[in-house]
Amino acid sequence: MSDNSTAFKGPASGAASNGKDKIRIVVADDHPIFRDGLCKLLALEEDFEVVAQAQDGRQVLEVLQQFEPDILLLDLRMPGLDGLATLQRLQAVKNKTRVIVLTASDDKNEFVQAMKMGCSGIVLKQTAADLIIKSIRRVHAGEIWLDSNTTAAVMRQFASPLDGTPQAGMRARERSPLSNREREIVALVAQGYKNKEMAEKMFISEQTVKNHLHNIFDKLGVSDRLELALYAIHKGLHTEARQG
Repeated sequence: MSDNSTAFKGPASGAASNGKDKIRIVVADDHPIFRDGLCKLLALEEDFEVVAQAQDGRQVLEVLQQFEPDILLLDLRMPGLDGLATLQRLQAVKNKTRVIVLTASDDKNEFVQAMKMGCSGIVLKQTAADLIIKSIRRVHAGEIWLDSNTTAAVMRQFASPLDGTPQAGMRARERSPLSNREREIVALVAQGYKNKEMAEKMFISEQTVKNHLHNIFDKLGVSDRLELALYAIHKGLHTEARQG
């Protein structure tokens, strides 16, 4: 496999489908050892298929157009066109691939910029392999993936906007008041809890949590969990969850 080629074909993972759909993944990183190792790790999962690799942002754009994957694992620090610039390009063309940023950096400003540009998750390269795998499945299911430390950092940055303007992405319109239970769920979302964790904490079913979230999204006019978390910070709801 030559590093001068435009697109790197991913490791073979058998037929594209063996009775069930696979999560189609592109891995973009300029370090061949890390990239190849990650691809081999992902190929061990029966529901994953690495369809291609890329070593810089320009290749990412070409590969996504060619393969239309479900998930892009995107390194922030790449030569030529870096991760943030790549996200900006993808945002402009309204690409439907969900993006998980891979980074060794602890620059919280970069995390915030990546979230503003539409990435669905941030995974530190030093994280455990099973969490990378878990993040892919969660993001593919439509969730936002941030670990607890990253969530806190990103939310603090959004709560204190760098440019002095209202929170980026905040377009929430409170159409009707939230119930106490809904306010509690909003607070837990802002603290980084997932649906199953909220269900266990509140002694209700996961489906009930989903129903509450559907109603909350409709009432507040928000479109995803990140926007809901930003709303919670904006309204001071993020500390209201009961302890226990």
